[in-house]
Amino acid sequence: MNWVDTYKHQGMRRQLIALLREKGIESEEVLAAMLKIPRHLFLDSAFINFAYDDKAFPIGAGQTISQPYTVAFQSSLLELKPGMKVLEVGTGSGYQTLVLTNLGCKVFSIERQKLLHRNSKKILSQMNSTAKTFYGDGYKGLPAFAPFDRVLITCGAPYIPNDLIDQLKVGGIMVIPVGEGDSQTMIRIIKNADGTLEQTEHGAFKFVPMLEDKQSY
Repeated sequence: MNWVDTYKHQGMRRQLIALLREKGIESEEVLAAMLKIPRHLFLDSAFINFAYDDKAFPIGAGQTISQPYTVAFQSSLLELKPGMKVLEVGTGSGYQTLVLTNLGCKVFSIERQKLLHRNSKKILSQMNSTAKTFYGDGYKGLPAFAPFDRVLITCGAPYIPNDLIDQLKVGGIMVIPVGEGDSQTMIRIIKNADGTLEQTEHGAFKFVPMLEDKQSY
């Protein structure tokens, strides 16, 4: 892997951050975290000249690295604070995982694709990330490490998994794209003390599907 982060890459990142700001991302903390991360290192070398385009790209196993706007949007909806304990469902390339750790969060990330789990674990280790990564079924979450202040799902879910709601702290926030087919609705959920859930919708997005009871080797 080419670990060079040139002035050219840094300049392209600054242009990307300016574009995200123009598109309505207001969290300076999220933008600052993304400015630090060399996204080109998470992509195949064939895409290196396009790494800072605001687009999703394939990363193998039929999965994609999310569009930077989507990463910034979901991260902003979580209203993260340093020290928060975050469950991420869908490690993917590890890029979103690194954004979360750069925001000062204690990240526990689960991935069902063995290839992506191995690849992301390696790159996150090489980038000195503190995230803990796991291979398993995202629908079940990580009950041994619950409860979590925040839960982020980075794949399209056909419904909101009860196990993940159970692992969310009272007062915690979950961000999850819900829907089957070509488009999902971004939903933010706040868990109230009486067990009720406050749900708000935040637009249409496109994600790869979250598959239940399936792990890929």
